[in-house]
Amino acid sequence: MRPPRWEYKTILIDVFGFLGPKVQPETLTAELDAHGAEGWELVSAFDVNRGHGATSAIVVLFKRSRD
Repeated sequence: MRPPRWEYKTILIDVFGFLGPKVQPETLTAELDAHGAEGWELVSAFDVNRGHGATSAIVVLFKRSRD
């Protein structure tokens, strides 16, 4: 039996806000649902720090089987 083969996708989600980063939950959910409908599985999500603890974006990693 051959080992599973995976393909990966990385997306960058911008956050915005005058007084700090804001994430629109509905927008994030829609983005995740759209990729899930295409067979992508969420593997990880983490923030990109622009300094002093301020988040400038969220990096989201997905995977799905290539078989």
